[in-house]
Amino acid sequence: MLFLNGEWRQGAGAELASFNPANEQRLWAGFGANAVDVADAVASARRALPAWRRTSIEQRSEILLAFRQQLEQHQVRLARLISEETGKPLWDAASEVQAMIGKIPVSLQALQTRRAPSEITVPGGTGSTRYKPLGVVAVFGPFNFPGHIANGQIVPALAAGNTVVFKPSELTPLVAQETVKLWEAAGLPAGVLNLVQGGRETGSELSSHPDVNGILFTGSLRTGVALQQALVGRPEVLLALELGGNNPLVVHSVQDVDAAVYWTIQSAYVTAGQRCTCARRLIVTDGNEAFVDRLISATRQIRVGAPDADPQPFFGPLINAAAAQHVLAAQKELIQSGAKLLVPARPLDLGSAYVSPGLLDVTDCELLRDEEVFGPLLQVIRVPDLNAAIDRANRTQYGLVAALFSDHREDFETFYDAVNAGLVNWNRPTTGASGQLPFGGIGRSGNHRPAGYFMIDACNSPVGTMEAPRLVLPETFSPGIVLS
Repeated sequence: MLFLNGEWRQGAGAELASFNPANEQRLWAGFGANAVDVADAVASARRALPAWRRTSIEQRSEILLAFRQQLEQHQVRLARLISEETGKPLWDAASEVQAMIGKIPVSLQALQTRRAPSEITVPGGTGSTRYKPLGVVAVFGPFNFPGHIANGQIVPALAAGNTVVFKPSELTPLVAQETVKLWEAAGLPAGVLNLVQGGRETGSELSSHPDVNGILFTGSLRTGVALQQALVGRPEVLLALELGGNNPLVVHSVQDVDAAVYWTIQSAYVTAGQRCTCARRLIVTDGNEAFVDRLISATRQIRVGAPDADPQPFFGPLINAAAAQHVLAAQKELIQSGAKLLVPARPLDLGSAYVSPGLLDVTDCELLRDEEVFGPLLQVIRVPDLNAAIDRANRTQYGLVAALFSDHREDFETFYDAVNAGLVNWNRPTTGASGQLPFGGIGRSGNHRPAGYFMIDACNSPVGTMEAPRLVLPETFSPGIVLS
């Protein structure tokens, strides 16, 4: 279903369905939005904008906090829906809902601390920095965090006074629909948030609509570049992109080998490797053979299973069979290029979307593609020292996150200074960011820090004003002006 101007209605576009990747059961069926539906959604958001942007921050905060209460009341059901539609284990899905709940107070705090009006004294009056909402904002959500990532952009956009048209991934329409129902129950005025379901055609109609003032997109590099190209002649549209990465994790000098192994597994394989912050390249300096051996053993023991199994698995299926096949094809290509299998990724009998975690030594590969393999496949690269590790870490067009495991602070300072990434971690995994910090990458990983604490910066525009209560003649006139 679509949600336009406060009403639910069937889309008039292509037929759409979502499936549980664990058992291929159909979860949701309907129709996406066509061009007319998208135009109606944008028009609804445009009509609602004047009243919403004039609503006080206090009134907006009340509605956002009411939405938080809805999330808290329905968190168990929402976590189960996320688990069913994405294949995440229940524990992983529950943590996503907690992140959604936590985003509301953090966004309100960011609005107050980063975008509060300020005033200075200037000759003849005062100067002020104020902030205006962008207007109508399109939010494109990904499948891997169907609740949290879109929520992390919708909440600050609404807090800043924008109205929103939300297009979720066509793979996770159910979670989006149920989340919007919670906004409806929270008392959000009609037209302030609109939902359009659909695939590429729906997204193209939305991103090219002339009445959209900002686009917040999370997804693939290919789609992000296509959006940039489509907007070349429209500099008035803000485009904030989060596009993933080929993230390096460097293991250099660590005494606690088991801790290094544990946090490497968390970095590479959590959510079946389907996080933009997952480590894709494990760069290991000389002297860490015991770590590699222990990692091989631990990777073989990672429990993969049904998302609702008891005991819980570490990860479940990928989003669909095509994603699983992509991981296996990437592994095959690496082997053909000279990679050595340490732990092979294998299809599992549990279902077509299940793949076991893979670990390959690609040190001697003749050709390594600089691409994000979105799944549980980790590439090991052996180097002699930290400088060589940093050099290898920077051999990428991306720059989302980089992490260093080392017991020495000076190693981290060297790493931080030289590595190219928007997020740089020390003795912490590449995955798992704080909502109170900036989030986003450099290079072809994106722009505008389109998540985390700084997301609010992409939701409104600073306006400088020069103000005086009345007009006053200056004591001295500029040359050439005579008032007789």
